[in-house]
Amino acid sequence: MSFSELGLADEIVRAVSEQGYTSPTPIQTQAIPAVLKGGDLLAGAQTGTGKTAGFTLPILQRLTSKPAPAKRSKTVRALILTPTRELAAQVEESVRVYGKYLRLNSAVIFGGVGINPQIALLAKGLDILVATPGRLLDHMQQGTVDLSQVEILVLDEADRMLDMGFIRDIKRVLAALPPKRQNLLFSATFSDDIKALADSLLNAPAMIEVARRNSTVEVIAQKIHPVDRNRKHPLLSHLIKSSNWTQVLVFTRTKHGANKLVEQLGKDGISAMAIHGNKSQSARTKALSEFKDGKLQVLVATDIAARGIDIDQLPHVVNYDLPNVPEDYVHRIGRTGRAGASGEAVSLVCVDEHDMLKGIEKLIKRSLPREVVPGFEPDPNARPQPIQLRSGEAHGRGRASQGQRAGNASQGQRGGNAPQGQQARSPSGGNKPAGPRPAPHRSGGRGR
Repeated sequence: MSFSELGLADEIVRAVSEQGYTSPTPIQTQAIPAVLKGGDLLAGAQTGTGKTAGFTLPILQRLTSKPAPAKRSKTVRALILTPTRELAAQVEESVRVYGKYLRLNSAVIFGGVGINPQIALLAKGLDILVATPGRLLDHMQQGTVDLSQVEILVLDEADRMLDMGFIRDIKRVLAALPPKRQNLLFSATFSDDIKALADSLLNAPAMIEVARRNSTVEVIAQKIHPVDRNRKHPLLSHLIKSSNWTQVLVFTRTKHGANKLVEQLGKDGISAMAIHGNKSQSARTKALSEFKDGKLQVLVATDIAARGIDIDQLPHVVNYDLPNVPEDYVHRIGRTGRAGASGEAVSLVCVDEHDMLKGIEKLIKRSLPREVVPGFEPDPNARPQPIQLRSGEAHGRGRASQGQRAGNASQGQRGGNAPQGQQARSPSGGNKPAGPRPAPHRSGGRGR
């Protein structure tokens, strides 16, 4: 099937074709017609499935196919909420690239930057606004955005927004929207909280699920390397050097752990940089750009900072620390094995993390193969020690407290020095946006 067969305008198909895409992914094949019908949608789609184009393309089609109301100051026609700045920037880039031949305008707003340039963008009135919840609430409180004319609402990665404690923020946004609108909810997992949100938000929705619930991508080779906690760094260096890995995304549990690992790898002659909420925007941009260009061998990231990283054919993901929440394992390894390419996900597991590993295997309904690396055999008499969690977190899923939400928000959208939202109609770079199939997202000055 081609994109034109899905009912998209020639201008949109042309923009998609220019990015090198000819056939829609499964989520797009199902989601695009469903959105074009105008009804609500509940979609289960993991990262890397091309879900961004699954809603941006039909939204562009819907907005351009009917007479647009006269743009009034501060009004918005379509609102897309995302949990982090990287993802917000990535989604808005897709809107601009695929809408380049349409007479529609868009902007992205998130925290960590001055609000005045964003106020100027909003004052003109927008067809599409992509935002993180905290910064959108800032504008709502200041009266610099008018949501009373919203025709389409998208909650992207809704599960992550709930994990980060944004449920109250989301409800405050919903209260400002007109009752008659189209609602689209995308989530990688369907927890009880997501089901409750869907029940309260959606009206007789179409339902799409392109992968098994909480499944891991089949093309990803997954394995566990048992190792003592103090031997993880030497083992990682050994794996990188002995296997000649040239591009590796490594996940740590904490920001401090990420910084420490970068320093250790540097002493081993391995080029590495870290991205997390305490890094400046310029540092994050530089790290992402060099990693995508192949100049940087290892990118070390925390879970929240990694949302929105979209790199074609990333060969290796390493869980240096297992995640506190089992679903995050699925998100992490989904960074590889995209667009049908093969990938490898390796987890370095010490005795402290055995309970976490059990939770992951229960979620994905399979036992991960163990492979002891010669020379790094774990001590059979090692005793587990308490895990250092991210600030305010405990084992398992649960709603974040207000204090934790504020802390996560500082990582996810309000911390650091990120550029203000930008408004444009055409792309200005060679990299492809997150699109019909997974594609790299530009990092030039527009990250989280």
